[in-house]
Amino acid sequence: MQTTPLAPAGKATPHLAFEWALLAVLATCWGASYTFIKIGVQTLPPVTLIAARTLIAALLLLAVLRMRGLKLPTEPAMWRRFVAQACLNSVLPFTLIAWAARSVDAGLATILNSTSPIFIFLLGLCLSGAEKPSPRRLFGVAAGLAGICLIVGVEALHGLGHSLRAQLALVAAAVCYAFAAMFGRVFKGLDPMVPAAGSLLSGAAMLLPASVLIDRPWTLAPSAASMAAVLALAVLSTALAFTIYFRLIKTLGPMSTAAQAYLRVPIGVAIGMVFLGERLVPTAWAGLGCIVVGVVAMTMPARR
Repeated sequence: MQTTPLAPAGKATPHLAFEWALLAVLATCWGASYTFIKIGVQTLPPVTLIAARTLIAALLLLAVLRMRGLKLPTEPAMWRRFVAQACLNSVLPFTLIAWAARSVDAGLATILNSTSPIFIFLLGLCLSGAEKPSPRRLFGVAAGLAGICLIVGVEALHGLGHSLRAQLALVAAAVCYAFAAMFGRVFKGLDPMVPAAGSLLSGAAMLLPASVLIDRPWTLAPSAASMAAVLALAVLSTALAFTIYFRLIKTLGPMSTAAQAYLRVPIGVAIGMVFLGERLVPTAWAGLGCIVVGVVAMTMPARR
């Protein structure tokens, strides 16, 4: 995994500071997605919602690639990789989260779906030749989980066990994200927009027929709020987020990139407060401190 050298006297290099800033932007894009999904599924079925999200994002990225003079690869092997990445990073997790959002509170959904760094840690232990997380990164995992518990609060866990299938779906989505982060390293030599566009286009090709067969979208009557949520999901939480995601996989690596799962918790809670009227628990500020410590511990590169 590529790492960035530490700056002298504990100061972050401009390059590393920029990567951290991108990590915060990614966490914001994906933290907002919970609110967008909650609004979208009110009048749109999960499969159709995710199919529209993926298709719009893919077309947007294709247009940007064309303006930049970049082309998608034509090798069948690369497209097979795009399909695999689409299954792991969009088709399965997006649909599982949208389906679970109908019966699981936002707080509980956040804590269950933000466990992908834990699964990346376990995958790193299982995969031969993979980088083994250092004690500092293990501390970062623990600090992040502690912060999540403080922010979401004990009340969020009261629902654990009541919508068991939906809760398991959120955990399964986190596992998918972990596999996607590890697999995403195969695109190391590509411009970040290329695997983002290729995987989203592959995902749309799988989701659109499913939407037609399952939901018959021409019979639906989505609200203006749901349509706006789909557009926001496509542009911010998918097209922009995926471009940043594949860049960070190359620069920070999968474990550090997955640390945004902790950052998106306070961001998602704050957005929910503003747009959904949710209340922030009193322990939120202490939790935010734990999350910042955890993210720094996980993303700070090791000394050479």
